[in-house]
Amino acid sequence: MVLTRVAKDKLESLYLEQIVRARKRVDDLRTRYPSAQAGEMAQRLIDHKKAWASTGGALSGLFGLISVPADIAFVTLLQLALIMEIALVFRTNLKSARARSEVFEVLGYSNGADTVNLASRAGPKIFARAAEKILAKKGLAQLGRAVPVVAAPVVAWLNNKDIQRAGEAAVRFYGTMRQLPRRPGTA
Repeated sequence: MVLTRVAKDKLESLYLEQIVRARKRVDDLRTRYPSAQAGEMAQRLIDHKKAWASTGGALSGLFGLISVPADIAFVTLLQLALIMEIALVFRTNLKSARARSEVFEVLGYSNGADTVNLASRAGPKIFARAAEKILAKKGLAQLGRAVPVVAAPVVAWLNNKDIQRAGEAAVRFYGTMRQLPRRPGTA
């Protein structure tokens, strides 16, 4: 029970720290592009995260299966930061428990709650490893060593798609919330 509470407190602390970082990134973006609409700013944030995700995916692809958990964690952190930044672009208050829950719901929605997504993330690396082994058995070990290099751009592309999907889910969620009519009697 105590360990659960400590973990929960640590996660809450990390979440609040991420709000501060996200606010700074969004404020910097607003300063650089003062006339940009929320949709344009959100796409700029998505594109920035996609660059990071592509680089991480390319490096991860080179290291094979051993890097799958690190790659998934990296992309998930980028998605979480992106969702929070987009929420702030649409001027959402992220400090409440409800807002925190919504951020994690958007993250879950964008990734799907299935194992197919996880399997597709590891697919290129599994294929590269299998092809490397097969080519080595056929006496083509040199060619087999080049196969992970082919997996790297595929993993980078998958990371790009994951970031884009998370960004679009956040824009749909937070952009729609802002356009909903206010309840009567609220200002």
